[in-house]
Amino acid sequence: MYRYNKYIIKHLVHSTLLITISLTSIVWLTQALRFVEFIVNQGVSITLFLHLTLLLVPSLLLMILPPALFCAILFTYNKLTTDSELIVMQAMGLSRWHLARPAFTVAAIAIIFTYIIALYLQPVSYKQFKDMQSILRDSYVSLLVQEGVFSNPVDGLTVFIRERDANGKLYGILVHDDRQPNTSTTMMAESGRLLESPQGPRFLLENGNRQEIKDGHLSLLNFESYTLDISFYTNNITKRKSDVQELFMPELLGFSDESDLTKAEKLKRRAEAHQRIIWPFYIVSLTLLALTALISGQFNRRGQWQRITLAVIIATIMLFTAVALRGAMATTPAMIPVAYAALLLPIITMLWIIGDHIPNSRRQA
Repeated sequence: MYRYNKYIIKHLVHSTLLITISLTSIVWLTQALRFVEFIVNQGVSITLFLHLTLLLVPSLLLMILPPALFCAILFTYNKLTTDSELIVMQAMGLSRWHLARPAFTVAAIAIIFTYIIALYLQPVSYKQFKDMQSILRDSYVSLLVQEGVFSNPVDGLTVFIRERDANGKLYGILVHDDRQPNTSTTMMAESGRLLESPQGPRFLLENGNRQEIKDGHLSLLNFESYTLDISFYTNNITKRKSDVQELFMPELLGFSDESDLTKAEKLKRRAEAHQRIIWPFYIVSLTLLALTALISGQFNRRGQWQRITLAVIIATIMLFTAVALRGAMATTPAMIPVAYAALLLPIITMLWIIGDHIPNSRRQA
């Protein structure tokens, strides 16, 4: 490999890593703040919280890597031009394709990595994320054993526990159920335990009373032992509907059983599959856009901010169009060819612009 190739690739890799890590950290932080409730309301440990939110990183990298590489190419090639290094390379007889080769090399590596994320890492990590999220939100153990906290595991249900001993026994229990219309039930008990039975989880209350108000009438029941069915806490885990982001390509393309899926769900899965194919190739499109802006045309000593600004505007339009077409494909199958055209047409156009048949750049004072 020529030295200029290694030199440019080194700068591109450093810039890409720096921009990717910075953008991913910022976006991850904004996403992680949405789950602070697990720490505040459910007593989740910091370690578990980090594990949960870090599972979002592959999905974030998938979206961030193409624009991050675009910014890195703009920065690197603009710096090389400003320092006259690119001009010297051109004076040595290097064509635009020779100068673009390092960017294409880094882009090829980025495409491979992005496809690994899209086809494997994202489904695996996102499924773990959704499973853990469901367990933290719906698991009766994590919700009921919080001491001194009024928990709301489901709408209309409030649970309070004063304390819990080392053996897992609970004291000072209050359960208020207001889910049924015109009916309100309050149960208070001195102690209780969480039990597993063949029929599902149960909450055994000891030495307490049950007060029910139905249609304005109060009924009171004192008990020494009362079993409360809490299997509905865990039903949401087993019945959780899979998100399209946690499915692999065979499932998205219909190679698995889809007999129970609606037409809308099938369209949504097809759209996700095509998006995973299309999105990594935006690395090629954005790479060509950045190179077209900086190594084609005439050199201007006053800077290239106009070309860079135009390239950023075009890139923003392309990315927003890709995101919009993703939603359109989920409702209108005819938009699938449009999504591929929106990717390929800019690539063809910029390949023509950057081609060697365009006269070499002349320096402009």
